[in-house]
Amino acid sequence: MTKFSDLALDPRVLQAVAEAGYETPTPIQAQAIPHALQGRDVLGIAQTGTGKTASFTLPMITLLGQGRARARMPRSLVLAPTRELAAQVAENFDIYAKHTKLTKALLIGGVSFGEQDKLIDRGVDVLIATPGRLLDHFERGKLLLTGVQIMVVDEADRMLDMGFIPDIERIFQLTPFTRQTLFFSATMAPEIERITNTFLSNPAKIEVARQSTTSTTIDQKLIQFTPSRKDRSFTEKRALLRALIRAEGESCTNAIIFCNRKMDVDVVAKSLKSHGFNAAPIHGDLDQSVRTRTLDGFRDGSVHLLVASDVAARGLDIPAVSHVFNFDVPSHPEDYVHRIGRTGRAGRLGKAFTIAVPMDDKYLSAIENLVKQPIPRGEMPEGLDLASEASDRPREERNPRGGRESGRSRGGNGRNDRAPRDPRAEAPAAVEKPIELAENPTPQPRREDRPRREDERRSDGRGDDRRTDGRDRRDDRRDDRHDDRRDDRRSRDRDDRSGPPVVGMGDHVPDFILRSFKIASPASDDTEEDMAASGTEG
Repeated sequence: MTKFSDLALDPRVLQAVAEAGYETPTPIQAQAIPHALQGRDVLGIAQTGTGKTASFTLPMITLLGQGRARARMPRSLVLAPTRELAAQVAENFDIYAKHTKLTKALLIGGVSFGEQDKLIDRGVDVLIATPGRLLDHFERGKLLLTGVQIMVVDEADRMLDMGFIPDIERIFQLTPFTRQTLFFSATMAPEIERITNTFLSNPAKIEVARQSTTSTTIDQKLIQFTPSRKDRSFTEKRALLRALIRAEGESCTNAIIFCNRKMDVDVVAKSLKSHGFNAAPIHGDLDQSVRTRTLDGFRDGSVHLLVASDVAARGLDIPAVSHVFNFDVPSHPEDYVHRIGRTGRAGRLGKAFTIAVPMDDKYLSAIENLVKQPIPRGEMPEGLDLASEASDRPREERNPRGGRESGRSRGGNGRNDRAPRDPRAEAPAAVEKPIELAENPTPQPRREDRPRREDERRSDGRGDDRRTDGRDRRDDRRDDRHDDRRDDRRSRDRDDRSGPPVVGMGDHVPDFILRSFKIASPASDDTEEDMAASGTEG
């Protein structure tokens, strides 16, 4: 069996490796390191978690043992797709180069340019960066890439997914043609193959496992269910996630939960915390200091569940992750390989659960076509009633997407679901009293003719004479319309005087309806009609 001592590495590197507790290299390390030490370009394809970082870090430190760094001209360059992966490469460099005098600089977002400029100005042997921040420094005139002897591209397929390929091509063109290139990826998409054919010179192709295969140390389960309603899918998935975590019990020492969208990461983390789970979110919109603090807490055990977007799916070296939960089926099949690869690392056993609903079928088919095998189906946790679990939840979970409560509880368009009020039902019941008419009734002036008192203006709901926009309420056209309506109403009242009595007039009952009149003696039809008209007009 090959050991690190058989790989012709620098004795100081071997000492650091032994102190880190490693004796036997992984297959990708055993095959890539000899070619890299010979100065050849290397194209490495291996599953995530197989030790690709040490495959280029160890030979790089050995090759850079001789020489001296110059200001603003790094001797080697390592490109990583995410801040977390770049920081992890920097940590590995510190571990393996601690007995050497090599220097490094880490160029990532979330850190001030001034501190990074100071490191570059002093000269560094190894420059570890994300593509965007590297080009920012170059365009500001703070960095020269003409002295790069070794260039490493890590997680190249993730670079493709994140849209970094144009930046990678530009960086390749800024480095010397005589550089040595080490290119590592877990999958080999056509675009990645085109870049390797363009920028690598007769590379040693190392493929320690079939492309896009999943590790045999991972126990995979696919949990499929149909939501009771389409709008409850998100809520019931959270209930199923909690049930799966509880069902695993103490065997779930820690876990990474992957969501497709950043906003869902925050909602799921908040939901888990509200149900008593120790969870924390991590995604690209968080400040770098928060992301670093969260990852440190997950590594030291103070954070039990890490709810993450795909920013954490690549390159995170946390060997003791016991479980991975795919809250969402990834839309890119390669992401499934990387997500579940966070568990079952370094020979350990791990479990990966994927929650799927009927609309995820096309993504599942793409994943199974990629890995060339079906994902084993799992059963729902015993005794789980999603309807009751989803309904009996904390207040914070009542709206899965944030904002106001859902339309089912507030009404389809945000209004109250209660039926509209019937003004007749709320009006005071008409009191049946005998109509008494005085012998000499005093004719009442027409309502529009007599002056309006201030209390009447308030009682009939019209308020002041002036509107808030400055216009007069009683302009000529409006008065004409009101007069026409009164005339029509009076004519209808005369025609329907023999009909059923009026039960109510709404919220505001005119005073004249509640008045009592004494009828002295029967009157003729004309007299009755006149009296009715005067009463209506009163």
